[in-house]
Parts: sequence; C-alpha cells; structure tokens
Amino acid sequence: MRVIAGKYKSRQLKVPKTNLTRPTTDRNKENMFNMIGPYFNGGTVLDLFGGSGGLGIEAMSRGCDCLYTVDKQYEAFKTIKENFTLLKLENAYVYKMDYQRALKRFSEENIKFDLVFLDPPYGKGLVDGILKTLVENHELKDGALIMIEELKEVTFLPISGLELIKKHQYGITALNIYRYKED
Repeated sequence: MRVIAGKYKSRQLKVPKTNLTRPTTDRNKENMFNMIGPYFNGGTVLDLFGGSGGLGIEAMSRGCDCLYTVDKQYEAFKTIKENFTLLKLENAYVYKMDYQRALKRFSEENIKFDLVFLDPPYGKGLVDGILKTLVENHELKDGALIMIEELKEVTFLPISGLELIKKHQYGITALNIYRYKED
C-alpha cells in the first residue's frame, strides 16, 4: 500500500494486521481521486472508517489542509497513528471511537468538512444514517464531496442537499460520489 500522488508520492504505508479492515487498493484509490479531482486547494477531510488511514493521507498528499480519521478497531487506530508519524503529518488527527461518537463530537466542536470518505463495513446499512447525520448536524461545507465505497447493489435514500454526481462499479463494489449543496 502506497501514496499514489502529491507531496508523499510513492511512500509506503503500513496496513493493520487484522482481518477486520480491508484497505482500498492502490488502483481503486487512484480511480477515486481521478473521479473527485486529482488535487485539492486546501480543505478539511474526514475519513470515518480509517483502516490504514490511506484515503485521508492521499487527500493530504494532494493538497488538503486538515484531516480527521476515525476507526474503532485498536489495530487500525495504531496503524493510522504510525502512518501519520512516518509521514510527519501536521494537522492530522486520529480518533479511536465508533463513527456515531465521532460525528457527535465533530458536531459539538463545529467542525465542517470539504471532503468525506465513507468506506464502512459492506452491506450493514450504515451509510443512510451517516449521510443524514452529516447534513442535519451541519457538518458539511457548501460544495463538499462525499465518497462512498459500498457493495454495488446497495442504494441510498435521497437526502435533501445531497446529489449523486458520479458512480462507478469495480467488481462487487461501487464508488458513489455525492456533492452537498446548502439550501
């Protein structure tokens, strides 16, 4: 697993030593960033199911300013911290907690995101509730992008302010990209 482009290009990342996470492959990561825009001019990123931290690190490498990564699994948390230290990332924060507590905390701290990565455990029906929470708690900046990796047959409920702008299938999964527009 490596960083594909930007400031940390070609740097190797550690992967959690557990079967409870499934890191996004380099190929899918490259495709994803080609879909959402290869480089960024700042912004705050949320990687809600961090795993190795690779998606958020890639966003930081490509120009985002601040990163919040969350994972409740100890091995993932430890690996993310190691990857942040390895790359000497500044403005990168990792939280060992479940996604619901993290979203509540970010709302209380009035943190708003420009880019959100949602790669939850597949087929568990978590995405609709997360999207609703992000919108209702005003945790998205106008124009924010939300990238969701989920099984290709899974569909999401319509939520006011969110528009599906791209969808691409890869094997059993699909990358869904939404844009948030404030009412």
